[in-house]
Amino acid sequence: MDSIRKKIFPNPTYSDEERDAAYRAFVVAGSLLSLNNVATLLDATGHKRVWRELAREQCPNFVEVYVKCRLEICIERESKRAGDKVRQQLYRDALDRLKTGAKIGGLGKVPGINESYEETAYPEIIIDTSENEPESLVDEALRELAKYNQRLFYIGDRN
Repeated sequence: MDSIRKKIFPNPTYSDEERDAAYRAFVVAGSLLSLNNVATLLDATGHKRVWRELAREQCPNFVEVYVKCRLEICIERESKRAGDKVRQQLYRDALDRLKTGAKIGGLGKVPGINESYEETAYPEIIIDTSENEPESLVDEALRELAKYNQRLFYIGDRN
């Protein structure tokens, strides 16, 4: 979502209005691909239920995969990220801001810290990240997705 947001908003402010517009644009792009029979994965936190409901309305054959992850695990994994697409130390900066009130430029509300995740009552697939390593969770998610549409997924060697 961060790389998409920067294409829509070259100088992102991370305001609530901007975040809402970015998620709406994300859903529109996904629905257009889906309507043209392109298997589409919308990879984003999507912490507001309204965005996922919009995707469910707009995208044929929508399947919600809820990747359940404790905040501590998010912080640990985020601190190991490489590259410049995602802000480094996102969660730690947000926690620091919450504790001290410090103003931190380019840091909007952070799901799990400043905003809660609004769970869907019945997502089609739930992947609990506290039980296994990320690599095995990818395989689990692909196996579960294959149950919804056998012809779109090939499960085998991903290398």
